[in-house]
Amino acid sequence: MPLMASDTTAARLFDLTTPQFLKLVEDRHLPPGREIAPGVLRWDTEDLRRIFNGQGGDSEGGIDW
Repeated sequence: MPLMASDTTAARLFDLTTPQFLKLVEDRHLPPGREIAPGVLRWDTEDLRRIFNGQGGDSEGGIDW
């Protein structure tokens, strides 16, 4: 698994289309990407893995991005 993933790759990790993934990011259900170079956003795959495994929220079930 890559260390950082593009929006397309991150979407595939969740079995989503890229627009579905970006909508979840926009709605703050998933973390925003990190700008690793001007105009280049990537998502940390370990962060995404923790969210997928249910380890991304606080005790109330919320996530603070």
